[in-house]
Amino acid sequence: MDHSIKHLFHIDASIEKVYEAISTIEGLSNWWTVQTQGEASPGGIIRFDFGDFQGPKMKVSEEKPNEKLVWECTESTHGWIGHTFVFTLDENEGKTRVRFSHNGWDEQGDFYAICSFSWGRYMESLRQYCQTGTGEAFGSEGYR
Repeated sequence: MDHSIKHLFHIDASIEKVYEAISTIEGLSNWWTVQTQGEASPGGIIRFDFGDFQGPKMKVSEEKPNEKLVWECTESTHGWIGHTFVFTLDENEGKTRVRFSHNGWDEQGDFYAICSFSWGRYMESLRQYCQTGTGEAFGSEGYR
């Protein structure tokens, strides 16, 4: 069975600002990990590292500016290869509504639970970055 981690939340910032935060190396490095590098355009590969831990490599597989962004994991030391990560944005009552999903899980075990918690934390970091200009990316001053 295919399981997904899902989050739905609102950000008090323009849809353009939120899209920039999820679709550029600079934006991503401000809310997920400061060790973000690569090519963020369609077909490009983005690498996310966490200190000495080599994180996943994501291929930008679909992009609809200010609407949707999809990554496919191409390299991972923790079983994410083939998983997809989908951000869908729309405007709702003057805010940007974000729907995020991490798809491709075989089971909802402990690692799934850890990742679900971590994604929630990083989605809040994304919100803070878009609303205040300062996120809590891994490796940043605000990270705790």
